[in-house]
Amino acid sequence: KLFHQGLILGEDGNKMSKSVGNVVNPDVVIDAYGADSLRLFEMFLGPLEAVKPWSEKGIEGVHRFLRKVHRECLREDKRHDGEETDKDTLRLLHETILKVTEAIEDLRFNVGISQMMILINHLQKSESYALETARSLLQLLAPFAPHLAEELWERLGGQPSIVNHPWPEARKELLVSEEITIVFQVNGKLRGQAQFAKDADKDSILATAKADSKVQAFLEGKEIVKEIYVPGKLVNLAVKG
Repeated sequence: KLFHQGLILGEDGNKMSKSVGNVVNPDVVIDAYGADSLRLFEMFLGPLEAVKPWSEKGIEGVHRFLRKVHRECLREDKRHDGEETDKDTLRLLHETILKVTEAIEDLRFNVGISQMMILINHLQKSESYALETARSLLQLLAPFAPHLAEELWERLGGQPSIVNHPWPEARKELLVSEEITIVFQVNGKLRGQAQFAKDADKDSILATAKADSKVQAFLEGKEIVKEIYVPGKLVNLAVKG
């Protein structure tokens, strides 16, 4: 199947050109944020086939996400051996396994990354979680941020190398839960929707809304001037340009 990838524009919204002076040097970005952050951000920008502008603030956000994964996975005071006992964590973990797997197969990498952000935010707020839960998250992260995932996998005692370990499989019987439907609007017009757990936080919902492929079509080349979230109901992105 032939798939036409999109184009990453300069931060000014124009095609990158040496003569214009808006070219982003990847070596400079890697020196500042690391190769994993650059790789992850390019996949998080939006649908693979879309045209989207580079954003310095955007890569800073992705870099913070990776730092959060690093900190949380090494929290020995929160990890415990054995199986995951928290029902909400178990449900969200297997929901994440399913969504990331589907996102990779459909080349919707931004959707998979958004779902992993939801999971790490949940783990950060949890009192404890199983070691295997952290390892499963790292397996899902490995195709996107291979260097960090491999390092943390080894530090958590994972064997063999994470690239040789079987991909996790979602247990669909664990996915049944009370969910809410959040609609996504752009300038007050319905552009998409998604299902969320009732306890999903505002930041995760906003990230998912902006990563939605249908919403992305109405964000291209525009600036988000205001983000409105009505709990349990809707997200409205006010844009101009």
